[in-house]
Amino acid sequence: MTLLPQEVIRRKRDGAGLSDEEIAFMVAGLTDGSIGDGQIAAFAMAVFFQGMTMAERVALTRCMTRSGVSLDWRGVDLPGPLLDKHSTGGVGDKVSLMLAPLIAACGGFVPMISGRGLGHTGGTLDKLDAVPGYDTAPDLDRFRDAVRTAGCAIIGQTDDLAPADRRLYAIRDVTATVESIPLITASILSKKLAAGLDGLVMDVKMGSGAFAAERTMARELAESIVTVADGAGLPARALITDMDRVLGRAVGNALEVAEAVAFLKNQSPDPRLRAVVLALADEMLAVGGLSADPAAVLDSGRALEAFARMIVALGGPADFADRPDDYLPRAPVILPCLPERPGTVTGMDARRVGIAVVTLGGGRRDAGGDIDHAVGLSEVATIGETVGPDRPLAMVHAASEAAAAAAADELRAAFRFDGEAAPSQVVLERIAPS
Repeated sequence: MTLLPQEVIRRKRDGAGLSDEEIAFMVAGLTDGSIGDGQIAAFAMAVFFQGMTMAERVALTRCMTRSGVSLDWRGVDLPGPLLDKHSTGGVGDKVSLMLAPLIAACGGFVPMISGRGLGHTGGTLDKLDAVPGYDTAPDLDRFRDAVRTAGCAIIGQTDDLAPADRRLYAIRDVTATVESIPLITASILSKKLAAGLDGLVMDVKMGSGAFAAERTMARELAESIVTVADGAGLPARALITDMDRVLGRAVGNALEVAEAVAFLKNQSPDPRLRAVVLALADEMLAVGGLSADPAAVLDSGRALEAFARMIVALGGPADFADRPDDYLPRAPVILPCLPERPGTVTGMDARRVGIAVVTLGGGRRDAGGDIDHAVGLSEVATIGETVGPDRPLAMVHAASEAAAAAAADELRAAFRFDGEAAPSQVVLERIAPS
């Protein structure tokens, strides 16, 4: 049977289930470029509206995994399990930067394949691009060696790993098709399966700053990922965590890296950020059969040492962990964003906070857009805090005073001062295979 992209798109648009052959055809076109961006965007939009059965999701995930190579860890002397965590993304979510070295310090090995920013959320790779010399796209030999010597390595999709997903990821970002559970599931798991993992933990964000605004969607996504992973032979579990407010106190690439290093040094870490890191660490260690105490390991400084080894193994400065401020870029303009009136913060639209950073240049407006790694927000106020002349909503780091003023207007609109303060619970639910 001759397959045509427009016919596959039409069938999915009309709600039909696609065969394994049709899905494989579309993924092949994604990979070799024989299907253009317009048709891929139309396919993504059809899936967005019509969804996919679990069987279609498994087929899509497997095809995207097979679009490139899978890592072979045989012959690499690793005395512990290969573990990873993936987040669906949120505003201020820099958890991977601390969690990967923490698990390494606990005896696991973390070959983390991460992504760039989608929409209003920042990407782990964009944060690491703020570190001079750090190679987020090494060849596979260097990646394997970094995992072996440092215990962890955070990189992006190389040309060899799940290339179909890399292209689809960029198209989704600029065509309003990010929030599709089948596409998110296949995107995440194709990379994780290609990495040759022994276990995976998902951090599914829920709230105004997440792609899953409601608990129902977050649970559906968590269950989809856990079910598809389990069906593919990858032990997995998930946590649903709150993203109705910024996670931590910094939003923006270099600023989040600085916060991560301070966290690993135990310099007054944000309590909610620490709670998420430790909860995910507990799950990763459990799925990997490790019995370390992550809180004790974190406080000992061994996670900071693993982070420093990772930076060096992938080309960053040898003393970066000791002196991050000497290396991270700084914005030329830093101004306080004062509230229109004093008051206690009772709510936050975290998405608008993320959009404020995009307006500063800290996120992409289109798939090929550049990022200013220096801009963003620091000292972001959180729910329950009183703000006023002496306590701004945040410090705005910008390329110009005009850009800072525009971001400040967006930021003020993100905070609420009336009604009851939202609950402070950050870990909301745990999802395991049935």
